[in-house]
Amino acid sequence: MAVSGNKPETTGFGVYIHWPFCASKCPYCDFNSHTADTIDHARWRRGLLAELGHFVNETKGRRVTSIFFGGGTPSLMEPATADALISAVKDHWRTCDGLEVTLEANPSTAEAGRFQAFFEAGVNRLSLGVQSFRDESLAFLGRGHSAREAQYAIELAAKTFPRFSFDLIYGLPEQTAGQWRDELAAALDLAGGHLSVYQLTIETGTPFFRDNVPAAPEDTGVALYETTQTILEDAGLSAYEISNHARPDQECRHNLDIWRGGDYLGIGPGAHGRLTGANNTDSLYQIHGPARWLDKVEADGFGTAKRQPLSHKARAEEVLMTGLRLREGVLEDRFKSLTGKKLSDLLDAEGLQRMIEGGFLEKTDLGLRATKAGRLCLNEVLRQILVQA
Repeated sequence: MAVSGNKPETTGFGVYIHWPFCASKCPYCDFNSHTADTIDHARWRRGLLAELGHFVNETKGRRVTSIFFGGGTPSLMEPATADALISAVKDHWRTCDGLEVTLEANPSTAEAGRFQAFFEAGVNRLSLGVQSFRDESLAFLGRGHSAREAQYAIELAAKTFPRFSFDLIYGLPEQTAGQWRDELAAALDLAGGHLSVYQLTIETGTPFFRDNVPAAPEDTGVALYETTQTILEDAGLSAYEISNHARPDQECRHNLDIWRGGDYLGIGPGAHGRLTGANNTDSLYQIHGPARWLDKVEADGFGTAKRQPLSHKARAEEVLMTGLRLREGVLEDRFKSLTGKKLSDLLDAEGLQRMIEGGFLEKTDLGLRATKAGRLCLNEVLRQILVQA
């Protein structure tokens, strides 16, 4: 396998830090997020720093290319905590020039008031959870901000950070195509170099699932997706991944490296990581519950719940599946460097030919990619082309 003790720099190496707390829980959200009456910020800072330090010896020699604070709502952490963690990453590892440091935030007025402090702490990219520019939709989604607050937060982010992005959700019950086009127009008036657009899905275990909130009919979802692609493409925000649009060189480097198959540390409760050693790649899963995670870190220095070696086949399938989400697709040379396999080792020749002839996949000089039609039904495309054991 074409790896050594320190994985070759065919992709970046990211650090993901999970802050699990939110001011309130949105009814559609199935992320590892929790509300709490009080938070001991100093204790949480020590815990996150301890777990970060635990992985230093295993990853010596790696060069960190991105840090991503996700959640939860990491803009609810104290800026001093972000500052301490960013400084610790720079102390523990080499970092690339132009290190990307992203922090997720909500557009409430209280959080917007901290933007400058986070910038001074070292955050240089803000990702705002706007979700809608309609007050009725924001109320339905359980968001704690208004459309006016969203606009203010975006304008402030544009003044404060070199790069920013925001998220929108479509496919709400009874949402019309006209309403969605109006929201996209409002988004484009405010957007910088990046925009993320997701269809509402009703996830098991969420309040929306419990209350039988209907998902958009499949044909409606497809129509809204295609409308999104056309409008944003025409505005210069091409889809570099199924749900993520960016101007040239404005992609989220952290997520892009993960979709390309790169390694990353996952720090904090419920975080996932991927680390490659001399002979295999491991998936790491941190303890889900915040209190249990913090107790374990204080006792042992880390809170890993499970560390699972991936078989060479599973690793290759993972790189293929995430790579086909990207407009660039799966590049043959990168795939071989990461997995030790050729793409043809993994693919059913007849199934591949059917998907190409059907207009769902295309071969390129560099590898394999899904077409727009293929990205709409990627799970079925993968089922057709993977060699069955």
